[in-house]
Amino acid sequence: MKQDYMHRIVSDVLRAAAEYGLWSEGDCIVVAVSGGPDSVALLHVLHEISTKHTPLRLVCAHVHHGFRAESDAEAEFVRELAESLGLPLEIAYADIPSYMEESGKGGQEAAREKRYDFLLQTARTYGARAVALAHHADDQAETVMMKLLRGSGLSGLSGMRWKRTEKNVELIRPFLRINKADILELCRRCGFSYAMDYTNLQTKYRRNAIRLEVLPFLEQYNAQLSSSLNQLAEIVQYEDDYMDREAERAYRQLVQENNGRLAIDAPSFLALHVALQRRLIKLILTYLPSKQEIADFVKIESVRQGILNNQRSSWRLSLGGGITCIREYGRITFWPEPPSEQGQYIYTLDSPGDWQVPIPEIGKLLTLSIRTDGSTRSGAAGSASAVEFDADELRFPLTVRNRQPGDKMKVMGLNGSKKVKDILIDEKIPPSVRSRIPIVCDSAGNIVWIPDVRRSYHAAPGRHTVRILRMEFTEL
Repeated sequence: MKQDYMHRIVSDVLRAAAEYGLWSEGDCIVVAVSGGPDSVALLHVLHEISTKHTPLRLVCAHVHHGFRAESDAEAEFVRELAESLGLPLEIAYADIPSYMEESGKGGQEAAREKRYDFLLQTARTYGARAVALAHHADDQAETVMMKLLRGSGLSGLSGMRWKRTEKNVELIRPFLRINKADILELCRRCGFSYAMDYTNLQTKYRRNAIRLEVLPFLEQYNAQLSSSLNQLAEIVQYEDDYMDREAERAYRQLVQENNGRLAIDAPSFLALHVALQRRLIKLILTYLPSKQEIADFVKIESVRQGILNNQRSSWRLSLGGGITCIREYGRITFWPEPPSEQGQYIYTLDSPGDWQVPIPEIGKLLTLSIRTDGSTRSGAAGSASAVEFDADELRFPLTVRNRQPGDKMKVMGLNGSKKVKDILIDEKIPPSVRSRIPIVCDSAGNIVWIPDVRRSYHAAPGRHTVRILRMEFTEL
């Protein structure tokens, strides 16, 4: 009878392993064993599989948390269990109370962090492909309910994954379709001893309260609630994976990277389905270096609504963690650090001639050259990064400086002068870029050129021009 029950559990685990690719023949697997019924049953089931079905190399791993008086006895119990099965054993002695005091983290978070560090290190030591964890179907139901109560999105409702990779080691959960009742029955029928952790009965821990109070209450209205939550998690996992792939595809197509900044164009973004819009913003925030977790729904939605609102062509939104989102006309840029105004600078050119002037404040190089062939080139009248002047009409010395409040320019083709600020607005130059645009002035203070924007009518080359002065800005 006991072999029939073991065979049923083993068969269920083997089906899941084949479906999700949990292991291959000859793999080394570290099995996390706390000494409780779940992990004890998992170790026995994997040992059964490794000896009768798929050859596997198993390593038993246990963490002595130093929390309870029973911890010593549990460590000794796991040692004896590993010896009885002929398996290598690794034990970590972690002083969790001291680590809590040092890090300021809660008991469960601190214990989990130390436990996973040890398990991953053990896997690397043995060259193991995976770490097997004993989470089961009831744990999955609790996880989904916890996420639901927190107001989680689709990713949270997908619950725990059968397999995920952390630091190049797979974390696998072969028991995710096995109920707690079946695990306890397996232990009873096969005579597997295990330790009891009575802190699992304390409802001061949220997960315990959900298991002992919330789920039993809701089961009055749905006796199959645990199964329903597990089914929800399984359905959502596939849909979540699909949405992740679509978001990655949209990222590759729409997001431009420049000097650590990520940018998207509003029209392309607005063409996406709302679900993909949110996913894409979340993905962008995930890829940016941040001092804290910032990809929550409220911040994602505030960015999305800002892009939707066409009434405001420019805005800035601080998302925390050192990340700033800026809209400038139809372009939305995510900055790892808030953009700041450039410092003051001024450079002087005393006479016409061949010059090269680096301007490190804006990362540009100004090149001047003189020609006497009487011909003009493209850019003589225009708004490109290169422009030509009549060298004998231009009043030296020239100055190159950053923009100042109240700057005005006599624009070619326009009677009178116009504020530089209005010129930049008309040309839809983003506010974050305006401080990087240099201003070229003659000796009388007239603005003769705004590179990449406009030039003035001063010293335009004509039929009687003898010497042509060409100016060009390039990246430094």
